[in-house]
Amino acid sequence: MHEKPSTKVVAEEQPDENLSLPPIQTEMHNVEDRIAGEDIEKLAGTTENVGPLQNAARDDNIVDWDGPDDPEKAVNWPAARKWATILMLATLTLLTPFASSMFAPSVAMVMAEFHSTNVDIGSFVVSVYLLGYAFGPLLFAPLSELYGRSPLYYSSTVLFILFNVACARSTNFPMLIVFRFLTGLAGSCPLTLGAGTVADLFHQEERGRIMAIWTLPVLLGPTIGPIAGGYLSESLGWRWDFWFLIIVRETYPAAILQKRVNRLRKETGNRSLQSVLRSTKTPREVFLQSITRPTKMLFCSPIVLGLSVMTAVTYGTLYLLFTTMTMVFEDQYGISSQNVGLTYLGLGVGQMIGVTAFGMVSDAILRRMAGKGGELKPEYRLPPMAAGVVFIASGLLWYGWSAHFKVMWMMPIIGMVLIGVGVITSFLPVSTYLVDAFTAYAASATAANAVLRSLGGALLPLCGRRMYDVLGLGWGNTLLAGIALASLPVILCFIKYGERIRTHPRFQLNL
Repeated sequence: MHEKPSTKVVAEEQPDENLSLPPIQTEMHNVEDRIAGEDIEKLAGTTENVGPLQNAARDDNIVDWDGPDDPEKAVNWPAARKWATILMLATLTLLTPFASSMFAPSVAMVMAEFHSTNVDIGSFVVSVYLLGYAFGPLLFAPLSELYGRSPLYYSSTVLFILFNVACARSTNFPMLIVFRFLTGLAGSCPLTLGAGTVADLFHQEERGRIMAIWTLPVLLGPTIGPIAGGYLSESLGWRWDFWFLIIVRETYPAAILQKRVNRLRKETGNRSLQSVLRSTKTPREVFLQSITRPTKMLFCSPIVLGLSVMTAVTYGTLYLLFTTMTMVFEDQYGISSQNVGLTYLGLGVGQMIGVTAFGMVSDAILRRMAGKGGELKPEYRLPPMAAGVVFIASGLLWYGWSAHFKVMWMMPIIGMVLIGVGVITSFLPVSTYLVDAFTAYAASATAANAVLRSLGGALLPLCGRRMYDVLGLGWGNTLLAGIALASLPVILCFIKYGERIRTHPRFQLNL
């Protein structure tokens, strides 16, 4: 984003004789001229629901950035500071998906302790966590626009810990299900705001590699969770799955600029200073508009809806596998509940291969398709997604039929490796595309995607065991492979015609 040059005006306050403060320098813009040429919210970079004050043209006390290279803007931070932020965010992002599936190998123990034989309840107590993921983005996306991202990262982590304590102390299924839902709700925060943080910190041509690093924990966490969960539950009991989980600087432009305003107010005593990015709306208006924006983007943008549906099916398939792999490897291969978590490593290995490949080729594909000096179009992020669904379908066929015929236990795990490669190369293009295509509304676009994705992850696993009972492992996974391949024509359509659809006047949203 290129900012128009601003005219600096020195507003001299009568300094307090005791403080002997120097005059404060603020920036005054012809806001009406800027509004005529640019969308107000886009002036803030990746902010949403923020814009110049309506009376800015008459106010000499407006604080703005010191030009596009202001060192306090997150995108201008030193590389070490940016990477430290991303690594801390990746750690947070690893923990909550880790908790989503860590409990899976312990379901049989819980059902025995609570005297239940209902397999649907057993599956739901795992997948209800993802219902929290579905509703959390609708809460955290608007709150981030009111309070910034950093306070929400901190507060949601505290709530995540407290709700895990409640899970560990649960005495019946209803109590456990409620607190699993609330844990997922709190845990959705880093997943909801992470893409916006990446957009705050990095330019478009750098985001492919960074999104790969941030997104890997989202998918790697559920893969390694059952490994730890299997050993903990076998050795110490299922409640230790939750006790184990108990044992970032701000990047949002509006929040950073507001901190500058607060500092200058304190230094100068001038209480009239205001941020140029302060919203003219009340907090209630900001919250209501922000909570409806993801829904509007989901149902009024064919691109967002189509990509979200495909992501939901993929995520649902992944969690269907998470909730049934224990059964498959215990029943088909006689692997103990202590060791069955190791079978999830196939997915993890595949995801590591996928994220490495994506990080290497995504930005290169973007630059190659754009050509020298060409426009970096968001649609150039989508080609790896087509390869991803082919890997998913191939892996499902390999996994299903090798398990059906009880071929050596390593064979279905090789199928899982292929699925892992496909899942990561399907997810990452969508996340990066949404950030590139809707940079000013990145939080809302990713929230819309997260809602549908998490609903798929929560609901599709409920039919997993019954599907395998009716169709068997071979034909059941063949059905899932066919569904995955059905999305391939849609992906190719978005690659070729996505820009035309995205920019068509009929689909321009009033956000």
